[in-house]
Amino acid sequence: MKKPDDLLTIAVTGLNAIDSPGPGIAVIRGLREGLKRPLRIIGLSYETLEPGIYMHDVVDKTYQVPYPAAGSESLLKRLVYIHEKENLQLIIPNFDAELHNFIKLAPVLKEMGIETYLPTQEQFDARDKVNLFRFGKKHGLLVPKDKIISSTTELSACEEAFGFPLVIKGKFYDAIIAYTMEQAQKAFYKIAAKWGLPIIVQEFITGTEINIAVLGDGKGNAVSVIPMRKLYITDKGKAWAGITLADDALLKVAADFVKATNWKGGCELEIMRTSKDELYIMEINPRFPAWIYLTAAAGQNQPAALARMALGESQPVYTEYEVGKIFVRYSWDHITDIKEFHQVSGMGEL
Repeated sequence: MKKPDDLLTIAVTGLNAIDSPGPGIAVIRGLREGLKRPLRIIGLSYETLEPGIYMHDVVDKTYQVPYPAAGSESLLKRLVYIHEKENLQLIIPNFDAELHNFIKLAPVLKEMGIETYLPTQEQFDARDKVNLFRFGKKHGLLVPKDKIISSTTELSACEEAFGFPLVIKGKFYDAIIAYTMEQAQKAFYKIAAKWGLPIIVQEFITGTEINIAVLGDGKGNAVSVIPMRKLYITDKGKAWAGITLADDALLKVAADFVKATNWKGGCELEIMRTSKDELYIMEINPRFPAWIYLTAAAGQNQPAALARMALGESQPVYTEYEVGKIFVRYSWDHITDIKEFHQVSGMGEL
């Protein structure tokens, strides 16, 4: 069957729709709903049991790709193969750990005819957890104080500087609140074993947690900003329900961040609002959050807007969104066949 001339083929990572979900499925929902043209969605997976692989009404075909630790050359080799089969026009990566490789490969991919819409390596590094306090100080943004450590012996200095509780963070993911030195040491070893060194130890800020989904155009303009307050949080700290907010102060924080960095692409600001109404930036995640479909439901479809900008199409700055829009995440037992699992495991594609 001849493919439609206007068929757009987009590859998306982050298909692990589990209790700590990746953004991929939500991004795809936004693309399918917002682009208003024929789409072929190619999933890029790392694990054989990522649910999105088997959701054939969401993902048209999936290819496994090498883990980020394998490096950019291994990734490029696999993408060349996939591109030969699928004629990709756009790739939207959705994991922090993979972004370095995709940023490095972006010029090569563009020569192949594959667009991306990603921050520069400099932008990516500046908002890294390891550099976040210095970044905030440089740009006049409120950020918790921290210390970067590589040994548990350095925890005493952290206690002396910040007092307990302390927030122990991995360089990519995970954060554990420690109320005693014993808890801090256990958190250090647990996170270091999973994500490696260094470990970030941050002062504990109390308040109301707010997340902001942001889309920047790379020229200092925030094309879309949607603030969300978590209504239900899992034991891993993930939002299982949330509501869009109307708050000019939150919109300004996001706009200031984009202006300071010339951020290009999607990102998420994790904010803590204190009892004194201070807005601390706790983390800056350099990609869409897992709850990104809420932006589409609220009237600012960020995944579709990113795709349009990546493809050189016009995308005006959003100025309005629906306040009080709620998302509630749920679990669903998706049934597949062992033959499909064997094909993914053995052939690396489905």
